[in-house]
Amino acid sequence: MAIARPVRALALAAMVMWCFFIWQLFKPTASPMGPGGSGLSTKERDPNLDPTGEPEGILTHASGEYAPGPAGTARIDATLLALVRNEELDGMLQAMRDLERTWNHKFNYPWTFFNDVPFSEEFKKKTQAETKAECKYEIIPKEHWEVPSWINNDLFVESTKILKEQKVQYADKVSYHQMCRWNSGLFYKHPALANMQYYWRVEPNVHFFCDVDYDVFRYMQDNNKTYGFTINLYDSPESIPTLWPETEKFLAEHPEHVHENNAMNWLTDKSRRPSHNEKANGYSTCHFWSNFEIADMSFWRSKPYEDYFNHLDRAGGFYYERWGDAPVHSIALGLFEDKNRIHWFRDIGYQHIPFFNCPNSPKCKGCVTGRFTDGESWLNREDCRPNWFKFVGMG
Repeated sequence: MAIARPVRALALAAMVMWCFFIWQLFKPTASPMGPGGSGLSTKERDPNLDPTGEPEGILTHASGEYAPGPAGTARIDATLLALVRNEELDGMLQAMRDLERTWNHKFNYPWTFFNDVPFSEEFKKKTQAETKAECKYEIIPKEHWEVPSWINNDLFVESTKILKEQKVQYADKVSYHQMCRWNSGLFYKHPALANMQYYWRVEPNVHFFCDVDYDVFRYMQDNNKTYGFTINLYDSPESIPTLWPETEKFLAEHPEHVHENNAMNWLTDKSRRPSHNEKANGYSTCHFWSNFEIADMSFWRSKPYEDYFNHLDRAGGFYYERWGDAPVHSIALGLFEDKNRIHWFRDIGYQHIPFFNCPNSPKCKGCVTGRFTDGESWLNREDCRPNWFKFVGMG
């Protein structure tokens, strides 16, 4: 007896659906995103997938000489540093717990907290309870936080309207512009840091995933490193259209400040994201994501950087545009410092939403090895590490 055509069609459709279901169950797992890619795999293999140990060079591990208080004679002049508001207490406690658990409970470096208003007693009590190390609570001087006298408020208001039309985040928040300016060129001038040389910047709500068993500050000192990063991104070109032209003006006036072993090609590359280079007028927009940075403040206090910051400050782009401390720090480092003194801390597992640095190490828990973002797949395009590896290396 012949089977009716509609029945045959239904049977065929059911068979196709069943085959598709079986394929979905047993298909090969997609390879992890390569750095900077826009699909599920690229020809560039993320180096975080390779086994990761401690960095090469001189390392100092924990000992009784890192005990809290005066007994900690091995500590050098360094601090954990946070610009944070009272209302961000919960996020700050979470970040402190992570970093104390993975690193600082072994070394007991002091915490220095900054705010433009006094810290509450609750903030002081709860943060100090998270660590055996000393905590200092500092107020930013008004002259460091207030809008400079040379900024035209009418021009600022009109500029923020344009930035908002271009969907530049935080464009109309005066406090955000103040924060970027302070982080760029003023924090290291605070009296509380006068005797400090190194700092590790920590923001609320960040995560640390990996046990680190050596003193990162002494690593910087003993191995002649100026700056350490984990994540390297492209910036929003709409937020910094005149930053590079102003930088070129500065370089024309001060060619003596440019280091012979600079990272100019990283700063000006246009092959990977040509539209970024075009919109930013010659700047690739690659920058170290400065919510994590371990750095020697001697660089910020140097004449090349001071001259550069003062030039930018007078140009007004911290307010008329949205120049962030990340591109400002990165451009300065890329031009005025030996690129070999900039270190990728690949062994420090770190997350600031929505990006990760997650190495392949048994010391890491809570993050997926090689995952760059847990956001939309297009965010993988924002990874500028491949350019850094190409032009500088992984040191």
